[in-house]
Amino acid sequence: MPLDMWWFIGAAGACLAAAAALLLLPGAPAVVGTPGPQSVALLRGGRRAAVVVALVALHQRGVVTTGRHGTVRTDGWTQAAVRDRLQLAVHTSLRRPVGVRVVVTVPRVQKALDALRDECAAAGLLRANARWRAARALLCAVPLTIVTGLLVTPMTASNTPLQSAISTVPLAVAAALWAIPRRTRAARRLLESLRERHPLEQRPPRGGPAGSRVLTSVALYGDSALTLYVPHFAREGGLLGHGSRDTGFAVFNTAPGSGSTGTDHPGCGTSSA
Repeated sequence: MPLDMWWFIGAAGACLAAAAALLLLPGAPAVVGTPGPQSVALLRGGRRAAVVVALVALHQRGVVTTGRHGTVRTDGWTQAAVRDRLQLAVHTSLRRPVGVRVVVTVPRVQKALDALRDECAAAGLLRANARWRAARALLCAVPLTIVTGLLVTPMTASNTPLQSAISTVPLAVAAALWAIPRRTRAARRLLESLRERHPLEQRPPRGGPAGSRVLTSVALYGDSALTLYVPHFAREGGLLGHGSRDTGFAVFNTAPGSGSTGTDHPGCGTSSA
């Protein structure tokens, strides 16, 4: 029996059905309770955002400070005071001044971030890693299946226009499913609730805010909270998105009269962790 394009369209449809089931069917029920600031940052802005919160926490303890050219470095080696897994991994990775983007790529930091991601998945705030990867693999198989079918099936004047038109449907559905974020509805509701309970202040309170309040604000609002509560550390340490995505070091604008210390680069959004 000769190959027909309908076989490939059907195979693409089966991949889509399996991917949709993995992405849309309920996973682990959401656990009641508020996760820590680093988990909240991971849900809002991905892995880099979680590392930034860890750095701010270490800075508040006095064990991390700014380096040269938009980097961060250790300010002493008081590891005994660092108990959090991610913070300890970040702290022990700063053997030399490096940018935030470099810190995120360190293997021990990656493992700590993976553990944080798994905790969020177990709490029903992120789609489980195995289901997420399997769904992504199935979605990648859809265009490969359609293209293969177009290449190997015979072209006839009677069926080519119809089959070609219908073959675009699986591609459109795959693109729609690909756009589904990894964080769940429970995570989105949690972030909305936390923003209502912890609005961003217009100016820091007298005497300085409590450490937990700073971490929560940075986790929820990112750069806006950084410039409000720890402006010097954020600017000089390259935490504000000024870091080069290639090297992790800040890119400074030295043009006369520019009035700027850096050039913004796009940051990372929800994790398609």
